[in-house]
Amino acid sequence: MIVLKDILYRVTINAVVGSTSINVNKVEFDSRKIKSNDVFVAIVGSISDGHNYISKAIEDGAKAIICEELPKALIDDITYVKVDDSNKALAFIAANYYENPSENLRLVGTTGTNGKTTVSSLLYKLFKKAGYKVGLLSTVKIMVDDKFYTTTHTTPDSLTINKYLKEMNDEGVEFCFMEVSSHGIHQSRTEGLQFEGGIFTNLSHDHLDYHNTFAEYRDVKKTFFDQLSKTAFALVNVDDKNGLVMLQNTKAKKYTYALKTYADYKAQILENQFSGLLLKLNDNELWSKLIGNFNAYNLLAIYATAELLGLERVESLKLISELESVNGRFEYLVSDEKITAIVDYAHTPDALKNVLETINTIRTKNEELITVVGCGGDRDVAKRPKMGYIASALSSKVIFTSDNPRSEDPQSIIEAIEAGVEPQNFKKVVSITDRKQAIKTACQMAQPKDIILIAGKGHETYQEVNGKRTDFDDYKIVQEFLKQLQK
Repeated sequence: MIVLKDILYRVTINAVVGSTSINVNKVEFDSRKIKSNDVFVAIVGSISDGHNYISKAIEDGAKAIICEELPKALIDDITYVKVDDSNKALAFIAANYYENPSENLRLVGTTGTNGKTTVSSLLYKLFKKAGYKVGLLSTVKIMVDDKFYTTTHTTPDSLTINKYLKEMNDEGVEFCFMEVSSHGIHQSRTEGLQFEGGIFTNLSHDHLDYHNTFAEYRDVKKTFFDQLSKTAFALVNVDDKNGLVMLQNTKAKKYTYALKTYADYKAQILENQFSGLLLKLNDNELWSKLIGNFNAYNLLAIYATAELLGLERVESLKLISELESVNGRFEYLVSDEKITAIVDYAHTPDALKNVLETINTIRTKNEELITVVGCGGDRDVAKRPKMGYIASALSSKVIFTSDNPRSEDPQSIIEAIEAGVEPQNFKKVVSITDRKQAIKTACQMAQPKDIILIAGKGHETYQEVNGKRTDFDDYKIVQEFLKQLQK
C-alpha cells in the first residue's frame, strides 16, 4: 500500500474532493483491471472515454479517481482529484508509484520517422557486448538485460514503461535505450522520465492519420527535445532539415551528425555492397555488416551516442563492426538459385524509397528488382499513392498486395496505392490481394541473381484482418517458397 499524496508529486491539480492521505493499492487506467483500494485514472482516448467508466471503477473497489471532469454525483469516502490532462497526470503518477526508476539508470530515447528500432536495438547490443547490463524498450521487444518480453506499442503506456524501468533497477541495469514515438510523446507517455539523451534520426510522411498536418507531427517530435534537461544531450541528424528545428528550444547539450553537411559527427561511405558498408567515421575507418545509406546514418548515430555515453572510441568501433541487422530491417537471404530476398519494415514513402535506392545503388542492373508491398488499413491514407509511385518507379516489377488490412477492404487499399503509378510504369504492376500468394508469385517470377524486396511488415509475425491476427512471417514464407523452387 502507498499513500495517495505521495504519488501525486509533480501532478498539476485543479481540485481535490476527499482526502489525499488515504492508503491506495495500485494505479490503473483500464477500469476492467480495478480491484479494491486502487486508483483509477480516467483517460480520454481515441476510442473510448475513461470518464464513462468511473462508476464501474468505484463499484469494483477504486478508492481514488483522477479525472479531467468531476462526476455530477460524488460518492462519500472516494477521493476525486481533478487535473487538466489525465495522460500527463498518469505519467507522473506512474513514475512516482514505481519510485522514479528512470533516475537510477542512463536512459536514451530515439525519435524520428525511420531508424528508431535499429538505433535503439543496436545500442542495446553494443553496450551488452561492452559488458554492461542494458535495457531496451522497442517496437520489436522489451529487454531487461537478458530477459525478453513481447510488446505491442512503439512507446508503451506510462505504467508499463515505469514497471519495466523499475525491473531494470532491480536487475542492476545501467543503460536503457528506448524508442520514442510521436503517439507516445503526444499522449505524454514520456513525461516524468529523466532522459540522459535524445536522438533524432529523420522526419518524413507518416502518421498523418493521427497528426493532422506534417507541421503538427514535427512539432510533437520537437516537444521531446524541448523537455530534455540541461544535463542531457540532444543528438540530431542535420542532413534532415528538421534536425535543427529539434534543437531550437532544447536546454540539452547540442550535438549534430551528418553524411552530407558539416556536423560534430561526420561519416563518408567508402564502399556499399550487399556484404556490408565501409565507412569513414570522424577519420576512423569501419566495416559494418549493415547495408545502405540509411544504415550509414544509423551507425553514425550509434557511434556518436556511444562516445557521448563514455564508451572508449577504439572499443566502440570494434564492437560496432560486429553488429548485425535487426530482425525485419534489411534482413536478407540468398537461395541456392542465387535469388536474393530482402525483408524490410519500410512502410512509409521515405523508408521505401531509401531501401529501393540502396538496392539499386548496389545491384548491377543485369538483375530484376521485384518489389512486394502494401499499406496498412485504418491508417494514413495519403501515403498510399506515394508508395505506389515510388515502388513502381524504382522497381523492375511490382506486386501490390495486402499489409495489415485491419477493418478496411484490402482491394480498396490496393486501388489507392495503384492511383500513384505513372502511365509509363503500368506494365510493371501486378496486384494480388492475398499476401502469401503475392510472395509466392514474386518467387516464381524471379530468375537467378534477381532481387525480391518484401516491404512493409518486417519483424511482424502476424497479419491483422478484421480484428483477428493470424500467424504470418514474411521472412519464413519467402524462405519456404524459395526452397520449393530448388526442388
